[in-house]
This record gives sequence, C-alpha cells and structure tokens, in this order.
Amino acid sequence: MSRYPDNVDVNPFEDPAVLEHSTDHQQPTLSQVYNPFEENREPPPPYHPTASMTTPLPAGQPPERPSAPPACHTVRKQSPVEPKTYGTQKPTTIHTADLLRQQEELERKAAELDRKERELRNAAISSSATVNNWPPLPSFCPVKPCFYHDIKADIPLDVQKTVTVMYYLWMLSSGVLFFNLLGSLAWFTVNVEVGTHFGLSILWLLLFTPCSFVCWYRPMYKAFRSDSSFNFFSFFFVFFVQDILFILETVGIPGWGFCGWISSLSALKSNVGVAVVMLVVSVLFTASAVMGIVMLKRVHSLYRRTGASFQKAQEELAAGVMSNQAVRNTAGAAVQNAFQRK
Repeated sequence: MSRYPDNVDVNPFEDPAVLEHSTDHQQPTLSQVYNPFEENREPPPPYHPTASMTTPLPAGQPPERPSAPPACHTVRKQSPVEPKTYGTQKPTTIHTADLLRQQEELERKAAELDRKERELRNAAISSSATVNNWPPLPSFCPVKPCFYHDIKADIPLDVQKTVTVMYYLWMLSSGVLFFNLLGSLAWFTVNVEVGTHFGLSILWLLLFTPCSFVCWYRPMYKAFRSDSSFNFFSFFFVFFVQDILFILETVGIPGWGFCGWISSLSALKSNVGVAVVMLVVSVLFTASAVMGIVMLKRVHSLYRRTGASFQKAQEELAAGVMSNQAVRNTAGAAVQNAFQRK
C-alpha cells in the first residue's frame, strides 16, 4: 500500500531518498569555476568516476594498450607525362612485323585475284562479238574502223584517267604535226629555199600520226586492259623514242621539217607574221615534250604497282608466238623437213 493518502498530491522530487541522493552526489555547477590563483580558495571537489566509466579487468590480464592508428600507405600515382613501362618491347616489335607481313601477303593475293578477274573479263569480251569503233568514220565511208576503243569498258577505274590523258596526248601530238605543216607551208611561201622543210613536214604528219597510235598508244591501252607485261615493255621502249622525237621537234633544226625554236627564230629574217605562227607551233611542241616526259614517269609508277615483270613478258611473247597458226605451220614444216633429210 502507498504511504500517502489518495487525496494528497505527491511530488516525486521531494522524496527524502531522492533529496538525500542528490545532496550527496551534487556536482559543481558550471558557474563554480575553480581558480587556482585566488587566495583562500578551497580545493576543487574530488572527481569520482561512475561505475559505467570503469570496467574491472580480469585477474592476471595486462591492461590493453591503445591501438596505434592505421599506417597511412601512400600510393604513388603515375604522372600523365611519365612514360609507362610495359617491360621489353621485343614481343610488340615481332607482333608488328608479323602483321605487316600478313598485310603484304593479303595485298599481293588481292592484286593477283584482281589480275585474274580482269583476264577472265577481257577473255569474255574478246570472245564475244565486239564491233570496231575506231577511228570513228561515217557509215558511208568505204574504209571501216580498225580497232575497238572504249576506255570506260576496258580499262580499270583506277587507271582510266591516265589512259584518257595519254589519248589526249596522242591527239595533241597529231594536232601539232598538222599545225607544223601549216607553219612550214607559210614559211615556204615567203622563202622558197625551205622546200625540203615543207616536204618533210608532210611526211611526218602522214607517218607519225598512225604509227604513234599503233606503236605506243595501243600497247599502253592493252597493257592496262589485260595487265600484259609484254605490252608494257613495248610501250616503254617506243614511247621513250617518242619523247626523244618530241625534244627534236621542240628544238626545230632547220631542214628537218619541224617548226621548232631554231627554225622559228630563223624565220624572223623572212617575215615576222610567219615567225609568229611558227613560234606558236614551237610552244605546242614544247608542251607535248613536257607532257610526254611526265606521263612516261606516271605510267612507269603505275607499272611498278602491278604484277608485270620481264619474265612474264617473255612468257607472253612465247605463248603469243606459239598460238599463231602461221608460226605453228612454219615450225611444223621445218621439223618435218628436218626428219625427211635424216
């Protein structure tokens, strides 16, 4: 039972047990600051730790030392500009060399496949009925075209521009020979002593125009069409002579039938107007010579990227000779006669 009546309000903080406990364990307030320099000052109340702050250790166990803070392991970060070390570079170099060798082998195989594809395509074209379309003559002309000429259909796309420029060069050289004939004729009208010069200009026009097309343009055309080594070597030999001829035309030695620089300057003594016409021809001869040298180097650089060689040229020549029916008949007759004599 409660010690207090029901109608009496009881304050729990006025309980004698609570008051006694609070008086015995009263702590100094914050305002009661101890100053050791003041005189007649009582010492501060002793500090009594509570039970929760002290934990007795088992008997015979040494006190636990405070654990040391974890060691700070510094990690050295690599500078962005500091070169990375990957060990020895020899495996990387070997791997790169293997890749380059494989790439060269693949490129060589691709070139060989491309060459075989062009050979098959050209064989199909040659086997089919192709109508000659060059030179482009009218239908009523009794002379019919002699060659089939179609750069877009026969020539690979990557060398079509080179073949087209060579075709324009042939047209330029033929046109310059025609203007050379006109300049020589004009010079002959004012100076009858240059009749030989005029006659040779007619000969060069009639001779070099068809021969240049057959002897160096057609071999170059067939070389790029069928990747023929024999036609490449034929073109290089003949076109080198053609470049020498371009240089002689540009020089214009009097009496050789070319209105070059020397002949044009000589015509100044006879007539200035004729000399101007011949100087224009000299400029065209010079342009042809420069263009010829440049295109010779251009075709040679393209030839080096193909699979053509002198050995293949010999094989093609032998195959072409043996495939000729007349040559085979002649060889067979010679062998038969040799056996009969024995």
